[in-house]
Amino acid sequence: MNSLRRFVDKIKPNFEKGGRFAYLQSTFEAFETFLFVPDTVTKKGVHIRDAMDMKRTMIVVVIALLPALLFGMWNTGFQNSLAIGIERALLENFWFGFLKVFPILVVSYVVGLGTEFIFAQIRGHEVNEGYLVSGILIPMVLPVDIPLWMVAVATIFAVIIGKEVFGGTGMNILNPALTARAFLFFAYPTHMSGDLVWIKGLMKGEGIIDGFSGATALGQAAIMEPILNTSGNAMSAMDMFIGTIPGSIGETSGLAILIGALFLVFTGVGSWKIMLSVFAGGAFMGLILNAFGENALMDIPFWHHLMLGGFAFGAVFMATDPVSAAQTGRGKWIYGFLIGFMAIIIRVLNPAFPEGVMLAILLMNVFAPLIDHYVIESHIKRRLRRARVSTNENSI
Repeated sequence: MNSLRRFVDKIKPNFEKGGRFAYLQSTFEAFETFLFVPDTVTKKGVHIRDAMDMKRTMIVVVIALLPALLFGMWNTGFQNSLAIGIERALLENFWFGFLKVFPILVVSYVVGLGTEFIFAQIRGHEVNEGYLVSGILIPMVLPVDIPLWMVAVATIFAVIIGKEVFGGTGMNILNPALTARAFLFFAYPTHMSGDLVWIKGLMKGEGIIDGFSGATALGQAAIMEPILNTSGNAMSAMDMFIGTIPGSIGETSGLAILIGALFLVFTGVGSWKIMLSVFAGGAFMGLILNAFGENALMDIPFWHHLMLGGFAFGAVFMATDPVSAAQTGRGKWIYGFLIGFMAIIIRVLNPAFPEGVMLAILLMNVFAPLIDHYVIESHIKRRLRRARVSTNENSI
């Protein structure tokens, strides 16, 4: 590492002001800060100093996502083996899934980082580490059979429209990964919904056995069918929790998501208030709908709703985005509760769109600043009342 440090220091003057490659300064700084801790120091004013900088925060989130990502790779192979009627060993399923998921990850990072580098060069700004998380989140919320060119187009859309038009990392009001998914859902709906997109090879019919269905649990319930797993048996709560069901790459395993959630809460990176309130809002709305029971989706037990689709993944990794979420303590409770509440409403009352977590989070991203505004206003009014009461008591 010392020799690498010396080499970087040797070529660094070429990328500074007046150097031969000064126009590539942002790109050089991005690679340098990726390899080493920046040597910049504060020059004036008062600053909060903390060992948990943006880079470490992003790395912590990436580590928390790994259990869900690795399980998603294995589940990709497992679902494919069920579809073609063969048995594979655990590692064989994982390797099959790895070969299908890894190209999506590569496209996401190459295209996304490339777009960020271009904007940093044009603006003369530093390249921020924010895309380290978005680059892994985007593939995890997509079907495994998504064409790579669609991943590239959606990634460019998410970086430009979801981040850069608002000023870049830390300024965006919408979650970039969900922005990419929303773009694909409305632009290319046949590749983002239905029974064929969740199992690799199902869209092309590559040796699929007769009678096999890749429908998700929510998709089956939306058309009033009994909820079955890919083996044709009734789907159990354990199937939902473990995640051996069709779905987006990283969203199916409640167990893997729970491991990631505990890691985020333990490290202080993820807000437990938002996570808990999202589940509380979903459970509350689920109980209300269970009381009516007018259709198959209303009849799904409320705790099943919390494990199906992208609800748990959205609650843990999307709703807690520190940039687009509410910032105040009370605001986080309100923000999270409304996400869970709205997600189940959209899921149940709109059969054409049985997965409502994406729209619920994006909607509340827009309203998060308003929630914080009214929370702060309520604090100010309460303190002013206290001050007036104290003044009156002293005058007496």
